[in-house]
Amino acid sequence: MGSSCTIRALGSTLQRFTSGVSSKCPNSSARTGLLSRSLSSSSSISPLPSLWTSTPVGSIPGERRTIRTVSPLSMGRRSSKIAGRKGVQDAKKMKLYSKIGKELVSALRKGGPNPVTNTALASILEKAKELDVPKEIIDRNIKRASEKGQEAYIEKVYEVYGYGGASMVVEVLTDKITRSVAAVREVVKNCGGKMADPGSVLFKFRRARVVNIKVSDADKDQLLSIALDAGAEDVIEPPVYEDDTEEDQSERYYKIVSDSENYSAILSKLRDEGIKFETDNGSELLPISPIEVDDEAVDLNKELMTNLLELDDVDAVYTDQK
Repeated sequence: MGSSCTIRALGSTLQRFTSGVSSKCPNSSARTGLLSRSLSSSSSISPLPSLWTSTPVGSIPGERRTIRTVSPLSMGRRSSKIAGRKGVQDAKKMKLYSKIGKELVSALRKGGPNPVTNTALASILEKAKELDVPKEIIDRNIKRASEKGQEAYIEKVYEVYGYGGASMVVEVLTDKITRSVAAVREVVKNCGGKMADPGSVLFKFRRARVVNIKVSDADKDQLLSIALDAGAEDVIEPPVYEDDTEEDQSERYYKIVSDSENYSAILSKLRDEGIKFETDNGSELLPISPIEVDDEAVDLNKELMTNLLELDDVDAVYTDQK
């Protein structure tokens, strides 16, 4: 790997990087007839009026849950905030298929090809079906698992300090730990980051299921109603920039945040309504308290994340940067 880092737009997590992230999760214990859920944004400027959407739920007369939505506005655009919007979802699918493939190989190597007796394999096949993984991907990795010398894959997490106080979590699924850690360390070093001690970054994130919906593929009010009915935790609206072109706006995505229990119900409702969506890769890490960094740090962190995502062993990179 060269010592200089090139900037290329790709990666499932660059969509996370360029989309808004929820800074807080509703407290489920505070339900008193109305469940308020805010529509969050990565924008730090939100002086616009709030719009309240109230939707009936359950069988109790008059019972309603409410989402408060705010249309965020950013007064300028950083170059790296819009870089990578095109082709992001295709790159995300590639990483998703790669992860599912490696999980299949690992499950087959450990427990054999019978999903009746191999519960791990059965679970992965069910997840692959839920995430619409092509059959040829599954067949190719089943064949791969039987190849001589193929080892089982192991999950690893590496924690990284970026620029401007931002932190990153790198998720890896590898059959050679020494190879993966060496590659991650080299990229981090070459891009000017720093490896963090285990546990020093991970506590800044929470794990959740996420559905990504292109803004042009969904009506916001319809999306909010679906999210409420299906028991979603949050809906994250992408930031709005005053100099957005129509092309820019077409590459923005809503995020529906959910727990695992309600995730299938959300996907089912979106399918019933004919709304196109992109699933996560099993789950995503969302920052608990996103931080603001300067423009230079944004560019440098994007470069670091992009190069990490180019590594074959890396499945996802998350940051707490807004």
